[in-house]
Amino acid sequence: MIDRFNTFTTLINKISRSILKIKTKEMSKFGLKSTHVSCLYYMYKNEGKLTARQLCDICQEDKAAISRSLEYLEEHGYISCDAKKEKRYKSQLCLTEQGEKTGREIAEIIDNILSKSDMGLTKDEMAVFYKCLGVLSKNLENISERE
Repeated sequence: MIDRFNTFTTLINKISRSILKIKTKEMSKFGLKSTHVSCLYYMYKNEGKLTARQLCDICQEDKAAISRSLEYLEEHGYISCDAKKEKRYKSQLCLTEQGEKTGREIAEIIDNILSKSDMGLTKDEMAVFYKCLGVLSKNLENISERE
C-alpha cells in the first residue's frame, strides 16, 4: 500500500475528530461534555450501577477525568453515590431519574449515529472491521508499552 502511515494516521485522526464534533454538537443540548456523555452512556447501559473504578476501565479515561465528570454529574442531579460504606472510588454509583432519562436519550442518539455510520457495510464486514481494529489497537498498545 502506498504511504500506509499517512493513510492510517489520517483516517484515524479524521474518525477521532468526527466523533468529537458529533459528541460536541449532539450533547450541547444537554450541556454535557464528552466524558460526561461516556459516563452516562455506560451507566445507562449497565443498568445505572457502576463504580468510578469500573468507569475508568470502560471509558479508558484516567481517574482524575472520571472524578471530575462524576462530580459534575452528581452536582447536576444525574447520579448519586453512597460513599459511606467504602471509599468513594469503589462505591456504587446510581443514575437518578434525570440520569436515567438522559442516559436513554444519549443511547438512542448513539445507536442512531452508529447505524448511519456503517451504512453500506454488511454485518459480516463490520465484524471483520472491529476484529481488525481490535488487533491493531492491541498491537499498538503493546508496542507503546514496550518503548
